[in-house]
Amino acid sequence: MASTEFVIRPEARVPVVATTGVVVVGGGPAGVAAAVSAARNGAPTVLVERYPYLGGLASGGMVLVLDDMHNDTEISVRGLAMEIIERMHAKGLCVYPPEADRDPSIRATEALWRKWSRWGVFDFHTRTLPHPVIFAAAFDPDGFKQASLDMVREAGVGLRLHSWFESAIVEDGRVAGVIVRTKEGPQAVRAEVVIDATGDLDVAANAGAPFADGAFIVTTVSRIGGVDTDAAERFQFEEPERFAQIDRQAKRLIGGCWQYWWLKTPLPGVVWCNCPHMTGFDGMKVADLTAAEFEGRRRMQALLEYARENVPGFERAYFVDFAPQTGVRQTRLLEGEYVVTKRDVTSRVHFHDSVCRGRDYYTPYRALLPVGVDQLLVAGRHYSATPQAQKISREIPPCMAMGEATGIAAALALGGDIRVQEVEVRRIQERMRAQGADPGDRPAANALSTEAA
Repeated sequence: MASTEFVIRPEARVPVVATTGVVVVGGGPAGVAAAVSAARNGAPTVLVERYPYLGGLASGGMVLVLDDMHNDTEISVRGLAMEIIERMHAKGLCVYPPEADRDPSIRATEALWRKWSRWGVFDFHTRTLPHPVIFAAAFDPDGFKQASLDMVREAGVGLRLHSWFESAIVEDGRVAGVIVRTKEGPQAVRAEVVIDATGDLDVAANAGAPFADGAFIVTTVSRIGGVDTDAAERFQFEEPERFAQIDRQAKRLIGGCWQYWWLKTPLPGVVWCNCPHMTGFDGMKVADLTAAEFEGRRRMQALLEYARENVPGFERAYFVDFAPQTGVRQTRLLEGEYVVTKRDVTSRVHFHDSVCRGRDYYTPYRALLPVGVDQLLVAGRHYSATPQAQKISREIPPCMAMGEATGIAAALALGGDIRVQEVEVRRIQERMRAQGADPGDRPAANALSTEAA
């Protein structure tokens, strides 16, 4: 039962520690992209993040495959998402299939499936096996942290870690900055434009923007070391009947997962477990998030013990780590100037104001703009979409593309001394293309319908 007792806090004087053009709240993939994009486009930018690292669910949540960025014919998410992939790849901390293995004429062969499936770089949207090999990237979480830090530093972004968002500064219907909670007490960052990249819509909700409540599965992601992945893969492909039997029991112990409960990582002998999938936990409630840690670890400990006894290659397996961030997929969702629907995503609706793409769907600028609050942009999994649409359009690369677009929009608003709502979409699209991204302004051949301008 919720307590009915309250403590009244007196008004406090909050020191302003920074005054800037753009402040980005949340240093996950979308926030990193937003901050770097804004700074590279000439806007003085500050990035505030609650944890002592950048990367959010990609690094701290250990969502270690970047996908939803390739359709049947092309890589549809480029720009900063591709840049961070290439930075990690150059250090041996990211693996993706070469172009030759993505040739449409051969990419669905059994040989390629055996070569690449345990990296998670396949099109899981297809209904038949083997799934085609596509462009996706398996990476190391610390590699993502370091690449993010490098990009932020090189862009000249003012980074403030260990800073938890507390409240928005709203003046006459305009967001004028944020207050964060730190070990030094509350601190204020004033800005002309604020970008909410918190993942849970913390800034926009606090500022009074309308939103909907959503919920989906949560996961305590982990990594397991000491695995002979060659032996485990031989078992899968050379003893398929016994493998299927053991795999079914493993999945029963987990209680829910995607097609594979373990995937390879760039670190030899270390595998990634994006499981268990747990329902009934609210990603906005402290008690639920705490309970999810206990339950997730309990299920995974049972799985590890079973795997040691039954899965070839796992005899000496051990836990390397559990993700420091709970894998929350959906909470509050913005109800912005346009709300993307499931039909928009599945029917590949093309919008006249598309500023970024996912696999084969488009995101309009209006879905990044709150209603009733000026000088605020939203980028990430909490963008303006129905819960059903968000579940199939919330992957990390498309969220980075949203961040890249909002960073450009913020810089253009500052440069033109206009509201973010007044920025010409055409100029955002041009800047996106100029920096190697695809804003989705040119509908692909598989776009099935077009929204009227």
